[in-house]
Amino acid sequence: MTEWQFLSTSLSAAAPTATSDVVTETSWDLFVSSFWPLLSGAITGTIPLALISFAIGLVLALFVAIMRLSRSRIVSSIARIYISIIRGTPLLVQLFVIFYGLPSIGLTIDPWPSAIIAFSLNVGGYAAEVIRAAILSVHQGQWEAAYTIGMSRSRALRRVILPQAARVSVPPLSNTFISLVKDTSLASLILVTELFRQAQKIAAFTSEFMLLYLEAALIYWLICLVLSSGQGLLEKRLDRYVAH
Repeated sequence: MTEWQFLSTSLSAAAPTATSDVVTETSWDLFVSSFWPLLSGAITGTIPLALISFAIGLVLALFVAIMRLSRSRIVSSIARIYISIIRGTPLLVQLFVIFYGLPSIGLTIDPWPSAIIAFSLNVGGYAAEVIRAAILSVHQGQWEAAYTIGMSRSRALRRVILPQAARVSVPPLSNTFISLVKDTSLASLILVTELFRQAQKIAAFTSEFMLLYLEAALIYWLICLVLSSGQGLLEKRLDRYVAH
């Protein structure tokens, strides 16, 4: 495969009679040469997968959170059951049920859509409780003020409550997204080509498992550092609109 031509060069350089200095240099060359394929896997696989799944999951979470706050017991119970199932089962099991389990009942879904469905459902279950708690944190007086000027419950929720709840929910939702970025590595188990899948391919070709897996971990860490920094900046910006 032309994508891994650099690996053949590295392997041919590492002859059995090579000194320890040459082996070290070859390992470093492999580290440098494999960095772009791994980073490319993150750019084209890991990050898009996380962004799409989080966006869909966030919309789902909003609807589920509103269902949880519904005055109808049936609607509220449906939301409770969904959240309980998502939070009570491992993400890996959810992923396998969708990709490997559904074909047994005649429903086959490709790897990428399967991963998006599984991650979106998972985010929806966890983020729903975050959004619900954020909505409940808004003072009851805000509801009463909205009703006083003639707003309906749904309009008050949309125009008054949710904007205030959004600021409160930013830190936990940001943590959810960072966790999702790391969880996308599970998609490699259903053949989705992303960062960790790329690391597995190169490691299998070179037998440098420790080196490649540590390099993948480094890239995940760097991505999470960038996201954490962005989270901090966003929180500071939103904090300007809070009276102290």
